[in-house]
Formats: sequence, C-alpha cells, structure tokens
Amino acid sequence: MLETETVLDRRRLRRSVSLWRAAGLAALLIALGAVFLSGDKLATLAGEKQIARVTIEGTITEDRDQLKMLKDIADDNSVSGVLLFINSPGGTTTGGEALYEGIRTLAQKKPVVAQFGTVAASAAYIAGLATDHIVARGNSITGSVGVIVQWPEVVQLLDKIGVKMNEIKSGPLKASPSPFEPLDDASKKVAEGMVADGFKWFVGLVETRRGVKAADIPGLLEGRIFSGREALEAKLVDQLGGEDDAVNWLKEKKNVPQTAKVTDWKPGNTGTYGFAGMSAGIVGWLFGSAAGDAANFLLRDRMISTLGLDGLLSVWHPSEK
Repeated sequence: MLETETVLDRRRLRRSVSLWRAAGLAALLIALGAVFLSGDKLATLAGEKQIARVTIEGTITEDRDQLKMLKDIADDNSVSGVLLFINSPGGTTTGGEALYEGIRTLAQKKPVVAQFGTVAASAAYIAGLATDHIVARGNSITGSVGVIVQWPEVVQLLDKIGVKMNEIKSGPLKASPSPFEPLDDASKKVAEGMVADGFKWFVGLVETRRGVKAADIPGLLEGRIFSGREALEAKLVDQLGGEDDAVNWLKEKKNVPQTAKVTDWKPGNTGTYGFAGMSAGIVGWLFGSAAGDAANFLLRDRMISTLGLDGLLSVWHPSEK
C-alpha cells in the first residue's frame, strides 16, 4: 500500500513539474515575442490603425536600415500617417539627400508631418522639407541652409616634428585637398565648385518645397540659423507647436482616424551601428529603458566621433569664432 502511494505521489509530482515547465516555456515564448515584435509589428498584427512615429536624431548619414524602415512603413496597411520627429544638427549632404528621397517616396503613399525638436538644421532641415507639413517649437533652431567641406592642414606641424610626407599620384588633383600639402588654386577651385553645386541643389529644394525665394529671406543664402518663430515668419515652417499639434494636423487635415495611436518605429539593429544598438538593447533589458537610452547615446555618438565624417557636410554647430 505504501509503495502504491509513493508511486502515485511521484506521478503527481512529475505532472506538476511538467505543467510548470510548460508554463515557463510559454512565458519565455511570450517574452521573446515581446522582444522581437516591437510596437509597430504588434499593432500591425492586431490590425489597428496607427500613426508611425519615426525619430531622426544625431548625425545624419546614409542609413540603409532607416531607409528600409521607411519603405516598410509605406507598405504597411495599418499605418494611416507618419510623424517625423527631428532633433539633429544635420550631417552629410548625401545622407540628407538619401533621407529626403526616402521620405518623399513614403509621402506618396502616406501623409507625413515633421515635428522639430531642439534643433533641425541643415541636413535635418532637408529631411523636414520632404514632409507635407512642418511643426516647430518657437525656440527650435532650424535653417543653416548650406554646404561645407573641411580638412586640417598639418604641413607646419609635420615640419616642426621632422616628418616629411612622400607621395606619388596619377594627377595633380588626386587626393586633393590634402592635409599634408598647402591648398593650391586648382584644388581650391574644384572644392569650391563642389560646394557651390551642392548649395545650389539645397537652395532649390527650399524654394521648390516651401514656395519661397531664397534671396528674399535675409541671411538664408549666408547659412544663418532661425528660431522657430523666425522660420514661421519666413515661411520655412508651417506651424508652431509640438507633437500633439502635429498629430492633430494629420487627423484634421489628412483624414487619419481619430482612434489611430502613435506607435514608435525603429530601424533594425544591423549595419554600421549594429553592435552599439544591440549592446544598448541588452543594457536596457537588464537595467531599464533609461539606462538603455543612455548606453545607445554614448555608444553611437562615440562611434560617430571615432569614425568621423567625410565628403560634403550639411551640418550646423556653434562656432568658437
């Protein structure tokens, strides 16, 4: 009799353990689903109408993951409108161009509104130009329409430390301008031509998209910055306000459903910043979203400062002069 009860107890224990294992596996699958199915994908699966919020921040470069995300948003039937939050001083001119084209392609399928944060200047303003409507804070910094190319010249420094650079190149303009030789007239002319060509393109975007004459806006052709209020007066933005105002514009002017919820969309963690993004995600999972955001900021900005930027730049930053 005792042996029978012992066998029955063991069977009940095994069943209980099996149930707990099944529950644990289910919880793990749910957790993994929550990790891999971000808010945008969950909303898509649920069939709910949404406003996709895309954040453009930091230094703008040509980001393939970001451009793919814009295409995904365009093809997602659950997305009724797009809110582009921009908080960036700009970046490479080519990066701004690629982002502009991606947003314009998206805007052919979905209404897109931009909301400017603290700064949306230069290449970041190019992104704003691609949208259907621009909302800026009164004290947002925007404008800085222009193109710049920079390089150091270390000829005198090398002379002082006794270092001589030798090179053999196929032509006098190859690898020029160079930090290892004084700028000659021919190289200067080529660089000035590239800057002028990029600037002409940028100004053309402003005039076409904003319906203004650049020459009629004091300081615009000189690359000045504007506050949100000044930009509104110059017709460089459409409205003063914040996210609520941008969302209301989508719902009132573009027939986005009143029930549509704002959902964050983020590009995949692959490409140049994949390791940084993955590391920040792990930190956020372990220690909370605030820690994850801080890690993402530190890792990505550190990588940008280490790699540097090359080519034509459309970026604004305070000068020491």
